[in-house]
Amino acid sequence: MSFQFPIRIYWEDTDAGGIVFYANYLKFMERARTEWLRDLGIEQRALREQSGGMFVVSETQLKYHRPARLDDELLVTVELRQTGSASAIIAQRVLSKEEQPSLLCEGTIRIGWVDGLTLRPARIPAHVAGTLERHRGSMSQPLTP
Repeated sequence: MSFQFPIRIYWEDTDAGGIVFYANYLKFMERARTEWLRDLGIEQRALREQSGGMFVVSETQLKYHRPARLDDELLVTVELRQTGSASAIIAQRVLSKEEQPSLLCEGTIRIGWVDGLTLRPARIPAHVAGTLERHRGSMSQPLTP
C-alpha cells in the first residue's frame, strides 16, 4: 500500500477561477513526501544535522486530470519506485477523498541527495538507503481520470 496524506483545500490554494492553482499540487506532494519520510523514521532536519546532507528535488513530471476546489478533501499518495546511490524516484497521486476517489493529478518526482554545503551530489547514507529500499513498492491499479 502507498503512504497517504490528507489535505484540505483553503482559499489560499485557489486561483481567481476558484480552483486549485496548478503549482500547489507540487506543494501538496512535498508535504506528503516529508510526512512519508517522517513515518519511515527519517526526520530531514536531524538527518542534515547528523550527516551534512539533504534531499533536493531534481526533476518533476506531472499530469493534471481534474481540478480540486475550495473545501475539497484530498489524499496525496507516495510510492517509492526506484532507488539509486544518490537519488530516488517517487510516484505520487492526488486523489479526491470521496467514496469513489477520482484521480486529480499524478506524477513522478526525482529526489537527489546532496552535500548540504556544496549542493553537489553525494551518496545517500547507507541507513537511509536501506530504509528506503525496504519500503519500495508498486502502485495499485491506476484510477480512471
